[in-house]
Amino acid sequence: MARNRNGLPISGWIVLDKPLGLSSAQALSKVQRLLNAKKAGHGGTLDPLATGVLALAFGKATKTTAYVMDGLKEYRFTVTFGQATSTEDGEGEVIETSSVRPSTEEVERLLPGFVGDIAQTPPAFSALKVNGQRAYKLAREGLAPEMKSRIVRIEDVRLVSRPDPDHAEFLVRCGKGTYVRSLGRDIAKAAGTCGHISALRRTVCGPFAEANAFSLEKLEELVHIAPQSMYLLPIETALDGIPALALTEDEARSIRHGRAIPIEEIVAGEGLHTMTSEDTILAKREGRLIALVRVCDGMLRPVRVVQPDAEED
Repeated sequence: MARNRNGLPISGWIVLDKPLGLSSAQALSKVQRLLNAKKAGHGGTLDPLATGVLALAFGKATKTTAYVMDGLKEYRFTVTFGQATSTEDGEGEVIETSSVRPSTEEVERLLPGFVGDIAQTPPAFSALKVNGQRAYKLAREGLAPEMKSRIVRIEDVRLVSRPDPDHAEFLVRCGKGTYVRSLGRDIAKAAGTCGHISALRRTVCGPFAEANAFSLEKLEELVHIAPQSMYLLPIETALDGIPALALTEDEARSIRHGRAIPIEEIVAGEGLHTMTSEDTILAKREGRLIALVRVCDGMLRPVRVVQPDAEED
């Protein structure tokens, strides 16, 4: 296949097992170059000191990244008790120490307090914006940005192992916007000591799990010897669980061009009257995803046109 100077119109998802030391942007850039892909993005940032599931979107799949970012995440992480750091992980300087080491029973007893909708203060070293600037840039300049508490959702957090008094390994399932570094810091505080995250691995990101993830080395091998179907997942993989609606060619044409369709005119429209404007539907034509749509005021309206059969933007 001839190489396109601007890259090839590849569409789909790759689940990368991000290695330690690479930022999400660096990992994405490496895979994009490897595939010579024209357009790429990712479904949720991982810190350089974190490993695990990084969902990479290519081509039309980039239009569905929000659905991955909004999905549940799962992490395994280790808290080192007795040392707090400026970055709340192993990269920063030690800013506080404590001789207190909580017992396993004490740690397990306090964990239910971290389940549900909880208030969490993000780390100063984060990509959140404070007065229009990234917090980590202000922190690096010693300006100590004021980080405001916000509500995040923790579905479950449990103690997995306690290899020694200084360390505890946890598993957490959480919603969008949760900072595991902050969670580790707060668990240590609740246990009467201080601490930081010394290991962090994402095992699930929305519909993607580590069982389906490829290392960079394995991906490099597959790209040269295997068909794309061996490592490139369909766009719809990110939309698992969303109901689908089969369109006629005329209906699909209208949706592709951003036009809304009255529900009563849709051939397969049974059940659409029970949908609300909060419900997303996959509009398909002959099994191929055309757009993400919603029902509003008796009309089927396109929210995000995907058009996998059209030429790449």
